[in-house]
Amino acid sequence: MDDTAIAASLAEGAGRLLREVQQQASPEELGSADLKDRGDRISQRYLDRELTENRAADAVLSEEAPDDAGRLDASRVWIIDPLDGTREFSEGRDDWAVHVALWEDGELAAGAVALPGLGETLDTGMPAKTWSRPDRIRLAVSRSRATPLVSALAEALDAELIPMGSAGYKACAVIRGEVDAYVHTGGQYEWDSAAPVAVARAAGLFTSRVDGSALEYNNANPYLPDLVVCNPLLADEVLRAVGALNERAL
Repeated sequence: MDDTAIAASLAEGAGRLLREVQQQASPEELGSADLKDRGDRISQRYLDRELTENRAADAVLSEEAPDDAGRLDASRVWIIDPLDGTREFSEGRDDWAVHVALWEDGELAAGAVALPGLGETLDTGMPAKTWSRPDRIRLAVSRSRATPLVSALAEALDAELIPMGSAGYKACAVIRGEVDAYVHTGGQYEWDSAAPVAVARAAGLFTSRVDGSALEYNNANPYLPDLVVCNPLLADEVLRAVGALNERAL
């Protein structure tokens, strides 16, 4: 299988296991730290086994595994989040995801995001879409941790805020056309955005840091705190508004 097919297969497989765990959880387990930990552990174990079997020569950066500095000298690195949205997963919700991306020679080369609650997986093999300008912008926002900047951005753009769960789920909501932009400023790591960004780019969406600079992966420090994924026809407007808000805050 090629790299995109591998990414999709791994994300789907981990997603199926996680969905089974979620559906078999007792009412007493819902929302518990134990259920979150079990999901992380089962998915990490599955992805580690499959990557070892299918891409043993490649390095891996995962939220749920010790970081190996050898990846910095590797030409191919899989960047994975075994369970993006542990809170939503543990609560029995559908708005969580599994991320599998491949970084190769400085660029995101392939990726897939499984949305097990929807029975859907989005990957970089999908054809690019044709995007049109919406009558009113819809912004994906955290259902529990909307940052002041994003709230102010919604006001500046006269945008509708659409609350939802994990980072990957929000990015995929842009890809699926349910919202028009996802702007995050609350802190993330490379595994939170690598696969969603790879898939968003393949779909023809705009992606960047909130200052308009490029998103770069496989850094020594994987902290990558902010993100824009949006309809390409809105990119300039969104970035200008974010820039104006940041200047006002200084």
